[in-house]
Amino acid sequence: MYNEVKDYYGKYNIDCEKAMARVANIPISLHVWQADDVVGLEHNAKSLSGGIQTTGNYPYRARNFEEIKQDLSFALSLIPGQKRLNLHASYLVSDENVERDAISEKEFTPWVEFAKEHNLALDFNPTFFSHEKVKNNQTLSSSDEEIREFWVRHGKACRKIAAYFAKEQKGYSLCNLWIPDGFKDIPANTLQPRLNLIKSLDEIYSDSYEGVIDSVESKVFGIGLEANTVGSNEFYLLYAKSKKNLYPLLDIGHFHPTENVADKITALLPFFKYIPLHVTRPMRWDSDHVVRLTDEIEAITNQIISLNIEDRVLIGLDYFDASINRIIAWVTGARNIQKALLKSALTPWEKLNKEQEMEDFSSLLADSECYKTLPWGLVWDEYCKRQGIPLEEKWVNIVKQYEVNELTKRV
Repeated sequence: MYNEVKDYYGKYNIDCEKAMARVANIPISLHVWQADDVVGLEHNAKSLSGGIQTTGNYPYRARNFEEIKQDLSFALSLIPGQKRLNLHASYLVSDENVERDAISEKEFTPWVEFAKEHNLALDFNPTFFSHEKVKNNQTLSSSDEEIREFWVRHGKACRKIAAYFAKEQKGYSLCNLWIPDGFKDIPANTLQPRLNLIKSLDEIYSDSYEGVIDSVESKVFGIGLEANTVGSNEFYLLYAKSKKNLYPLLDIGHFHPTENVADKITALLPFFKYIPLHVTRPMRWDSDHVVRLTDEIEAITNQIISLNIEDRVLIGLDYFDASINRIIAWVTGARNIQKALLKSALTPWEKLNKEQEMEDFSSLLADSECYKTLPWGLVWDEYCKRQGIPLEEKWVNIVKQYEVNELTKRV
């Protein structure tokens, strides 16, 4: 059937072989925190706090480093394409209690070893939540100098760790900063917290590191932060533009539900070398549902593929669903972003772009809808076969058997 489909796509001047090869080389950064509901590996790890929350009580979450590695290794075997691994600072590995402002490469060497074993590159995130020093939902914007300086030290330490990753993997490491800072009800002064944040960011980014791609992540609001978010989209866009080699990260769930994140990519491309993404699925708000193959996801991959900017848009996943089997959640979202990329790569963009240039919008509309029904699913099956990955009707049962054989031991 694939050979017939290949010939069919040839009528549209689409080379299925090139499309599969292209998608296989687009790295997707898999988020480690889906394994354990964002609990982390700190000795005093507690439930989430600081404008962030995970919901659900499905059993068998990973409880330690070994279980996370076990589940992650299994999930990787079910996901095609090139993968990276996205860590939070709270996933340090140590027999001792290491404070966040004192973490170093030593606590992440086990992750580097794991990454090398699985041919992964590592990305990194400071963890500015779920900690006693998140005082009144303030970290880097705090007016309490002791609190602010603590989190500045944490941010600086994390950039050093990202530089360690970049050196070890002989490439780049994305170091993304998100803070929960804001106010539950209307504050009297919204300027001073932002001036405090600028001071903190200036200190964190005062040093340059080879191989580190730095980004800042905005948000509309968070739980308990409904009235004001210090790190808003406007704030971070302007701050990032004022700095050399600092980029705004777009999290799909961190905007108003009616905003088009795909359109933001081309709005930022003329001004920034890189556009980092956190791909998730918001439902009414930043609920971090598992990524589905939605129009919004396809709109984003259409931009990436049609404009040939896969080397500039850095794709990372960011969802955490504790209501279902966590590995099924992990794999479903990762496979869906790859499906969207492949579907986009099998679209005749040259013809569509020409229709737009000719201002033939009638043909552009009709053809855009026509191409949605092209048999890309059969190419996806071939892609998975060549990657040695189970097909759609197979992999879910494989995970369920893994649950019976392995996960049920976690009692």
